[in-house]
Amino acid sequence: MTDVPKKFGFLLTDQCSMICFSSAIEPLRSANRMSGRHLYDWNILTIDGESERTSNGISILPDMKLEEASSLDILFVCGGIGTDKIKDEHLMAELRRIVQHGTGIGALSTGTFILAAAGLLNGYHCTIHWEGAISLKESYPKVIFTGSIFEIDRNRYTCAGGTSAIDLMLHMIGSAHGDKLAYDISLQFMHDRIRTHSDKQQVVRKLQLAAKSQKLLTIVEIMEQNIEEPLSPELLAEEVGISIRQVERLFRQHTGRSPARYYIEMRLEHARLLLLQTSMSITEIYIASGFSTHSHFAKSYREYYGLSPSRERKPGYVSAG
Repeated sequence: MTDVPKKFGFLLTDQCSMICFSSAIEPLRSANRMSGRHLYDWNILTIDGESERTSNGISILPDMKLEEASSLDILFVCGGIGTDKIKDEHLMAELRRIVQHGTGIGALSTGTFILAAAGLLNGYHCTIHWEGAISLKESYPKVIFTGSIFEIDRNRYTCAGGTSAIDLMLHMIGSAHGDKLAYDISLQFMHDRIRTHSDKQQVVRKLQLAAKSQKLLTIVEIMEQNIEEPLSPELLAEEVGISIRQVERLFRQHTGRSPARYYIEMRLEHARLLLLQTSMSITEIYIASGFSTHSHFAKSYREYYGLSPSRERKPGYVSAG
């Protein structure tokens, strides 16, 4: 039986990010080549059917204008600098029409602004490049911003920009055609590991905390500096000159977590990076991440990430999350 290729559309906007655009298309091309099968088709679109200039000054001639698009499985809006200023009502209406006809919708980099403006991300988890994070949250409160490298929520697909588009596409390829094909493509691209939605944009965390409370940001920075030997709540409070009760209130109000829970999640994220990026043993990793026993570490890791530390480290594994 012949596979029916998935058909993707990429809508270019003025000054859209070339690195993100090419990072999205190249895995699809490589999937066709390395599988020996015609798995993916794609079309390039612009709003008016005319060429669009990308972030590096290169103009790209599209296959068609947006309103001519039909039979797409997923349409991605490619954003870049200034995308948040685009308020084209015709564009918004066309995007809503396409979604109503059953097409999945996605955004690369700051293309998320356009989907949010069209009301297509209300109630959906999504992400955006860290430079647009605060503005997105303030302008579109019905959007659930996560700060992840990429997000897939039902038929909504967003990525943070840059090379994160590679990770999003590899995840989609792996889910549809097996982890081995995704892993082989990542090797072809010299892409050492396939990141998942569990990978966060670290800059986003700092920006969000700084906007909420400077004392909270200071406490988190102290936590980051004391991963291997975690500090007690008393010491954390003493470092910033406030009471333990005030520390608890800050974390509950601005993160929805207790200080202890926030700290352990930070240490688990640190452990995950060591698992994926170093050859340290699991024993060395749990000690370096402030855990006293392997059992506590393994239990905490499984509860947070949904898999064991040893499974996380398995080459070529693509999380289903």
